[in-house]
Formats: sequence, structure tokens, C-alpha cells
Amino acid sequence: MEGQKSPLDRALSVFADVRPGEGVTALLLAFNVFLLLGSYYLLKTVREPLILTESGAEVKSYAAAGQALLLLLLIPAYGSFAAKVDRLRLIRWVTLFFMSHLGIFYVLGAAGTHIGVAFFLWVGIFNILVIAQFWAFANDVFTEDQGKRLFPMVGVGSSLGAWIGSLTAGQLFDVFEPESAPYNMMLVAGAVLGLCILVTQVVNRRESDRAADRNETAEKPLGKEGGFKLVLGQRYLLLIAILILLLNGVNTTGEFILGKMVSAEAVAAAGTAADASAQIKQYIGSFYGNFFSWVNLLGFLFQLLLVSKIFKYVGVRGAMFILPCIALGSYGLLIFMPVLGIVRIAKIMENSTDYSIQNTARHALFLPTTREAKYKAKAAIDTFFWRMGDLLQALIVFIGVQLAFEIKHFALVNVALVVVWLCVVVAINREHRKISKDDPEALPKAA
Repeated sequence: MEGQKSPLDRALSVFADVRPGEGVTALLLAFNVFLLLGSYYLLKTVREPLILTESGAEVKSYAAAGQALLLLLLIPAYGSFAAKVDRLRLIRWVTLFFMSHLGIFYVLGAAGTHIGVAFFLWVGIFNILVIAQFWAFANDVFTEDQGKRLFPMVGVGSSLGAWIGSLTAGQLFDVFEPESAPYNMMLVAGAVLGLCILVTQVVNRRESDRAADRNETAEKPLGKEGGFKLVLGQRYLLLIAILILLLNGVNTTGEFILGKMVSAEAVAAAGTAADASAQIKQYIGSFYGNFFSWVNLLGFLFQLLLVSKIFKYVGVRGAMFILPCIALGSYGLLIFMPVLGIVRIAKIMENSTDYSIQNTARHALFLPTTREAKYKAKAAIDTFFWRMGDLLQALIVFIGVQLAFEIKHFALVNVALVVVWLCVVVAINREHRKISKDDPEALPKAA
């Protein structure tokens, strides 16, 4: 871009390669995803007590299947609507659609209606769809070169939103009356979503004025092909879908391993004490409090200090290998040393890398794709195929329990899945090189 860097551009250049005029948009997008993640963690905190007190942990464990079934209906409807409106109206009306549900849940919950199961299903769909839609918008706003340089900075907003949102949720529970706290927090989250719409409008107007040629295309409705058809019809998109399924399957199986080991350790520590049940809960709560603190802290530091440099020196394609290599080493070690201390460190590294490096890289995979793929296929991949990863984990656990698997056996299954995951990353890299617009090796050679 022409011109000189503003003071904001120069300040942000410490964390990413910001060119003249790019700082404001990057900061606004970071603020937007900060608000989205903050609202999600408010609702996530509300979700747990509602479903656990109304329906129990067993019903909660079956929710992934219900969400996948609902997404089979929702994704085609989303694609159909996207084919009729421009990107701003798409984001505005989809966000308002979810905001209206919060008002309905508030009224029903305040009236004493049991909403735990419905709200749990809704939150799981809301989170992955609005986040997928945000990153589709960011992919549409930035060129491929801009996205590779600026996505790491935008991702900082995501990391901060998750951290601040979880802290704020705990404080709000103390501010509101216990009986009304969950429902009042729904209204707070709804107000935050309203602010997200305003920020999106500002970014859209700003980029429309700055890039009139790109804006002409952005103002048009998308093509009529549905998200599932796009995924199944294009090798590159199908590989990303398989990647997401494997990634989530490995991660959630790892969460099962961690939970199983923590529970066993808590029972052993409590022994036969009279208040053993209370001690077990305290042990588990303390463990996970410390665990999530480390995950969030490292995830934020990785996003702030490493992601931009990784993208600069090894690119998006190279970044895609980091998480599966960490997972391969972690679960490989667990096969021979199934110790809680090891699985704790392994999962902290895995989750913090997933939330920062891997998360930013997988969103950047859509930079060289069509607008239809950015919105429709990405929505299908980040929602339905993500939930299919949850179902894969449930199947692994079910079979493992029937066969009396030990921790090392579950770790061995994950190692096998990670090997397949790495093969998929190699294939994605090959396809990405073919379509990448700013890859010198992908461009025609000069005569």
C-alpha cells in the first residue's frame, strides 16, 4: 500500500508486519473476535450449571450427536440465505438470529422452564458458526498476503477474549442474584453481540472505501452451491474437513485420557476419608483451574509472540505441522509412561498450541479460496465436521471401554490418528501450493 505508516501502524508492527493503513482494520477485527469469544465464554459458563443441574452429565455427553444432526439442517439453510444477501447483511441477520434466541431463553428460564438441554445444543452451534463466519469475513476483507501477515494479530483478540470472558463470567455470577444470574448473563452476552454487529459494519465500510475494486465483488450475494456440496466437490476443502475431524477427535480423546487420570488420582488422594467426596471435587477443581490457567497464558503468549514469526519464516503450510508433531511426541511418550504429570504437560502444550498457532493457520488456509468457500464451505467444515470429531472421540471411548483399554491403549489410538493427520497435512500443503496466489512456486515462470 502507498503512504506512510500511522503511529498505530508503527506500534502494531512490533507484533506483526503491518503496512501503511492496515492497523485500524486489523485492530477492529481483533476487537470483534475479542467480543465474540468473550460472549461465548459468558454463555459457556452459564451452560454448565443449567445442563448439569437439570439433566446430568450423561445427557451432556450425548449432546455432540444432537448438534451434528441439527447442523445437517442448519448449514444448508445458512448457505441458501448467503446466496441471497451480501456479506454485511449475512453477518448482521445471522447474529440477530442468535441474539433473538437469547431473549427467548431468558424469558423461559426466568419463568422456571427447564432449558438446559436446548441451551447446551444452542451454545455448541452458536459458538462454532459465528466464529467461522467471523473468520470468513476476515478472509474476505484481507487479500491472501494481508491475511498471512495480519491474522496472527487478529488472533490475539481471540486469545484475550477467551481469557477475559472466562474471568468476567465468574465475577458476574457473584454480582447477580444466584437464581437469576444465568439468565441475566444471557442478556449481557446479547448486548455484546449487538456491539459485534456495529464493529463489523465499521470494518465493512472502511474496507469498502479503501478497496473499491474488491468491494464491488464483496457486495454481491454468493453463488448458489451449498457448503456440503463445495466440500465434497473440491479436494482441497475435503482435505481440510478431514483435518478438522481428526484434529478434534485427537484433542477430545486426549481430554478423555486427562480426565480419566485426574479422576483416578483424586480418588487415590482422598482415600477413605470421611469427606472423600468433597476432597475429590476439590482436587479435580484445583487441578483444572491450574491447567486452564496455563493453557490460556501460553496460548496468549504463543499468539502474541510466535505466530507472526512462524508465518513469516515457515508460512501457513509449515505452521500446520507444529501441532501434530507435538501431539505425536506427547501420545507416543504416554504409551510408555502413562503418568499424570506427563499427560498434564502434554495437554497444556497441545491445547495452547491448538488455540494459537494451529487455530490461526487453519483459518488462513481459506485465504486463497473463493468467497463461496470462505463463507459456505468454512461454515460446514468448522461446524458439522468439527462435531463429527466429537463423535469420533465418543466412538473411540465406547469401543475402548468395551475392550477394557488402558491409558496406553487410548494413547496408541491417538498416535495412529496423528499419523493419518500428518499425511492429510502433507496433502493439504500440496493442494495449497497449487492455488496460493502469492507463492512464487505456484506462479507461471517468466519466459
